[in-house]
Amino acid sequence: MYSLIIIDDELNIREGLTHLFPWDKVGFKIIGQFSNGLQALDFIKTHPTDVILTDIKMPVMTGIELSNHLVKDYPHIKFVFLTGYQDFSYLHTAIINHASDYLLKPIHYEKLYACFEQLKITLDQENHVTEAIQGQPYYDKIISTICSYIKENFRSATLEEAAILVNLSPNYLSKLFKDKAGTSFSDYLYEIRMKEAAKMLDNIQYKHYEIAYYVGYDNPKNFSRSFKQYYKMTPTEYREKKYPERFYS
Repeated sequence: MYSLIIIDDELNIREGLTHLFPWDKVGFKIIGQFSNGLQALDFIKTHPTDVILTDIKMPVMTGIELSNHLVKDYPHIKFVFLTGYQDFSYLHTAIINHASDYLLKPIHYEKLYACFEQLKITLDQENHVTEAIQGQPYYDKIISTICSYIKENFRSATLEEAAILVNLSPNYLSKLFKDKAGTSFSDYLYEIRMKEAAKMLDNIQYKHYEIAYYVGYDNPKNFSRSFKQYYKMTPTEYREKKYPERFYS
C-alpha cells in the first residue's frame, strides 16, 4: 500500500474522497486529510508520504505553494492536483512541480480511478516491483542504504550526512528510520559502535583509549560510560569476563 494524504478546503469534497472511493483496491492507504497546505506540510515532516491529492486553490497555503516547499526535500512524493479553475497558468506550474496528474472538479469516479491506477503502476515501476519479483519497497531501500552507511562510517556518521545521502531532510529521515527500523538513528549508531568496540576488546593488543577513538569517541571516559550502559560492564570487566585466563592465570 502506498501512503496518501488528501487536502481540500471544502469539507464535503474531502470527506467524499476519503470515504467514498475504494483506495485500498487501487493500492493506496489514506494516512491524513487536511483543509490547507500548511497543515499537511507539518504532518509530512513526521509521516512518510508517497502521494498527495490536493486542491490547487486554498486559503493559508495553496497546493502549488505546498509543492514548492516539498519539491526539494521530498522529491519522491507524487502530486495529483484538483482544480475547478481551467486556468493553464495553474496547470503549467503544477507540471513544473512534478505533478503526476491533475483532475478537474467536479471529480468523475472513472477519471479518479484511472488516474490512481496509473499512478500505482508508475510507483511500482520506480520501486522496481513486478508481478513476478517483488523488489524492496522505496522506504526499505532508504533504510538499507542508511544502515550500510552507518556500518561503514560508524566513527563519524551523522544524521545530517545520511539525509544528504538519500536526498531527504534530517527531521524526515529521523522519523522514517524510527518507523521502519524500529530504533532511532542515534541508537542504531550507538549499537554498531558498541559491537565494534566489543570485537576490538577481543584483541588484547588494543588499549581502551585506542578503541574509544576508533569507534568515534574523543573522550575515553565517555566511551567507557557508554560501553557500560550497553553491556552492563566496563570494557575492563568485559575482557576479564570473556578471557579470565589472561588475567588470573
